[in-house]
Amino acid sequence: MIPGMFITDLDGTLLRDDKRLADSDISALEALGARGITRVVATGRSWDSFREIMEKLGFMGPGRVLPVDYVIFSTGAGIMAFPQADLIQQYALDPSEVDRITTYFEGQGLDYMVHKPIPRTREFVFRSHGRSNPDFWSRIELYRHCASVMEPGKINGFGRATQVLAIVPKNEAPGVVSRARQALTGLSVIKATSPLDNRSVWIEVFPRSVSKSQAASWLGKRLGADPANVVALGNDYNDLDLLDWAGYGFVVDNAPADLKSRFRTVCSNNRCGVARAIFEVWGRGEKLMLA
Repeated sequence: MIPGMFITDLDGTLLRDDKRLADSDISALEALGARGITRVVATGRSWDSFREIMEKLGFMGPGRVLPVDYVIFSTGAGIMAFPQADLIQQYALDPSEVDRITTYFEGQGLDYMVHKPIPRTREFVFRSHGRSNPDFWSRIELYRHCASVMEPGKINGFGRATQVLAIVPKNEAPGVVSRARQALTGLSVIKATSPLDNRSVWIEVFPRSVSKSQAASWLGKRLGADPANVVALGNDYNDLDLLDWAGYGFVVDNAPADLKSRFRTVCSNNRCGVARAIFEVWGRGEKLMLA
């Protein structure tokens, strides 16, 4: 039998709005492990940010650990075996790609951040154009110990980077992602709704080989899992490629309406959507070829 795989997003999906984990979701993940199903978290967070939230919640330490087998982090720029924290795959933008992206964002007058390569992904330099952009400054405040203002006049020459991230206020967002994708062909341009204010648009630019679906595909090939046997659960646009790739795509009820119209919908992240998606597939005995 072909091994099964369950992949869940973290913020807004596995994590509740209060940034805690529901006991029912944890129990469902443990039950999957007992059945030999590979469990994966796919998050836009860096590895350090993921580790920090798990430590805070008491799910990464000498006692209890989050019951998953792999963590796809930084939207697929890295893959970690869990809980042993073995880095098994990583990608980075090369210096010329970073220069190309920052030059484009400068020309568009966008506020952006350049993140250092793995394992120092949390560290970044930032550039503001002086606009009203509260979400941009909220993220800088959140990671103030990792953030440095860009040197005046220095918009190129950063070297390698994990990603370049632009934050756009909602009222300025229409068309900005499509224009970026047209201008930055050959790169992976991913749209996400801000996890901070739940309104602003984040434009994340990675190497062309980076996305949640490409990381899941790489991991699936490594483990011998057919995409048709993969169940994926997400809540936002940065999960879209993963949901399209997986044989079974679900979204939680707090996802945008256009995603809920495309994928099967389970209850929200605050009402144990992870446990519900697991039950919908394995509890109801759908005809998946699962070990």
